[in-house]
Amino acid sequence: MNCRARFALANAKLTYVDFQQIFSGERWERLVRLGARVQRPLWASTGTKNPAFPDTLYVDNLVGPHTVNTIPPATLDAVVDHGKTAASVSDGVPEAQACFARVASLGIDISTWTEQLLQEGVASFVKSYDSLLASIQEKTQAFSGHKIYVK
Repeated sequence: MNCRARFALANAKLTYVDFQQIFSGERWERLVRLGARVQRPLWASTGTKNPAFPDTLYVDNLVGPHTVNTIPPATLDAVVDHGKTAASVSDGVPEAQACFARVASLGIDISTWTEQLLQEGVASFVKSYDSLLASIQEKTQAFSGHKIYVK
């Protein structure tokens, strides 16, 4: 597996560590008593794009409590067929920290890199959401003038 794939998994694993710290402890318990709810980490587009990697690479390595995974259909089929569903997102955290340290030691600005990934991810979701809304509007207009009954 190349550095980019290892870094992607390391980033997710370290994000999960942060998630666990934010949503635990005395402060969090006080917030729960006031009605707060967990904001779950979302692992998005976890299909493996590189055919040299296992087709369930990201799903297998990001299973954990309180997480959500948007799995593409082909990846879901692969997970059902031969994926691993044991909790794994907390495995290999020291290796993830070492991966981040190695990338930083190469002079790469991790904050800039991860911010770019975040912006690209958000833009992708916005595009999908806008497409969904346009599709709903198109279907709604096709039914205008017709009565639709909902039970």
